[in-house]
Amino acid sequence: MIKRIVYGIFCFWFLSSCNNSNSSGNKDEHTVNATPPPAQVSYSLLNIYPHDTSAFTQGLVFYNGKIYEGTGQKGASSVRMVDYQTGGIEKKTDIDPSLFGEGITILNDTLYQLTWQDHVALVYTLKDLKKIRTVYWNREGWGITHDNTHLIISDGTDKLYFVHPGDFQLIKTVSAYNHLGPVNNLNELEYIDGYIYANQWETNYILKIDPSSGRVVGVLDFTGALKKFANINYDREAVQKGAVLNGIAWDSSTNHMFVTGKLWPKLLEIKLN
Repeated sequence: MIKRIVYGIFCFWFLSSCNNSNSSGNKDEHTVNATPPPAQVSYSLLNIYPHDTSAFTQGLVFYNGKIYEGTGQKGASSVRMVDYQTGGIEKKTDIDPSLFGEGITILNDTLYQLTWQDHVALVYTLKDLKKIRTVYWNREGWGITHDNTHLIISDGTDKLYFVHPGDFQLIKTVSAYNHLGPVNNLNELEYIDGYIYANQWETNYILKIDPSSGRVVGVLDFTGALKKFANINYDREAVQKGAVLNGIAWDSSTNHMFVTGKLWPKLLEIKLN
């Protein structure tokens, strides 16, 4: 009798595991199976610029001809304005050493910076990078961007949270998915021409996501980008220390994208084909 009970529990666990592995979040199985795979988005390299190899890049924004960058690690987190052509830091504000800085975005001349597990977002005036207030956020903070109305936040899952800029009150949640199901590890974000581009943490991919549905419609592949474009070969040890792809900025005046990574020596300027 006990064996039958144990066997029944095992069967239930096994079937549940199978179902979970094929789970599509808020999409049913038929919807996921009918979803076409994301298209490969090709790009062309335009320029390579120097990048601070001590910067644990968490957020990247292009604004009024400058790169704004948020960096992480406790005791080393900052927000800075950078001359992207030289890599020189023109303004920098270090944050409380107890906080772990994450993604940044700029909306209405105000800079917002997330923190990882500290449940706060920091708000700065843009002209001098002076912190003016702290806002509570009840989830982890990974990446942040905006659609000119709402801030859009990732927390390392498949979720994208649309919130009110003033108080971070949740407006709606969108779940990212592709033909295989939910897509997790959404990290640094950039809103470009009606789509959300997201670094998928610990991969070499930037995902193009339709914010109205959550469907991943495109993928940019940066596998071996440093080796290919700059003849720099980051070994496994460097990657284990965190030197992974993470940083997307968009220059709307030229329709060019800037891409870098944590601890990367280079900033790439590319054109989407």
